[in-house]
Amino acid sequence: MAEKIATREAYGKALAKLGKVNEKVVVLDADLSKSTKTSEFEKAFPNRFFNMGIAEQNLMGTAAGFAAAGKIPFASTFAMFATGRAFEIIRNSICYPKLNVKICATHAGITVGEDGASHQALEDLACMRAIPNMVVINPADAVSAEQAIFAIAEYHGPVYVRLGRAAVPVIYDANSFRFEIGKGIELCPGKDAAIIATGIMVAEALQAREMLEKEGIEARVIDIHTLKPIDKEIIIKAARETGAIVTAEEHNILGGLGSAVAEVLVENSPVPMKRVGTRDTFGESGKPNELMIKYGLTAAHIVEAVKEVRKLK
Repeated sequence: MAEKIATREAYGKALAKLGKVNEKVVVLDADLSKSTKTSEFEKAFPNRFFNMGIAEQNLMGTAAGFAAAGKIPFASTFAMFATGRAFEIIRNSICYPKLNVKICATHAGITVGEDGASHQALEDLACMRAIPNMVVINPADAVSAEQAIFAIAEYHGPVYVRLGRAAVPVIYDANSFRFEIGKGIELCPGKDAAIIATGIMVAEALQAREMLEKEGIEARVIDIHTLKPIDKEIIIKAARETGAIVTAEEHNILGGLGSAVAEVLVENSPVPMKRVGTRDTFGESGKPNELMIKYGLTAAHIVEAVKEVRKLK
């Protein structure tokens, strides 16, 4: 995991590649194309790129119109504005009629860093997961992100993809990895506890596993890149075989991955569980790595949670 690439960077490159093989793809942005990296598509296909200005409701409404006309629109802006300012349009104009719109929102989570609390979306997954007909995806690295973009282009219906600003470790091998919507990935086996992570926290989970291994604790690591529809089978299997679950997300513990996993467990295989994530709070301006420490989102915090949950077995 030496190489680091931001998932937004992978998104931009994937769009440019996708545009070459699928003429139905159009891309819309809210005056942030250099940051969201949709500028990569704009350079290659200027006639299929539309800058909607700083008007996020219009961005989503226009994307809905493109979808109704048979195109495959990818609509991008920062996660805070996509899921916050444009929520009602997404709900009523995209998800209610189940239109084929792909909302790819960047700069999500606490690692937005210096932009501060107003730009750090920590509730976007919860908001999107609650809307009927919406698929919710949060890739762990650049390889997963690129393949996710191609996968959602083939899927017919609304999709929300969460992408990050900061460079993160590359976990997967592009030659062997295959992204499948709704299918979690067991990255490492383990019998003592299972760490179920999403997005950038997958890398932290892998690091936590190495730290635990030195203490004789075998932790299973699972990447849940699709929060909705969630892979119930892999979660239930982990619960039955390890007897203890820790979730890890760069998101509020309310409504995101932790909540989604808890819902599966309580109805199918209740076991002790701990959630690593922001604890019902807003973020603040700061360096991403320092914020990760302050808000409890590091491998060390996952290790602590695993040790605590094992005591409850």
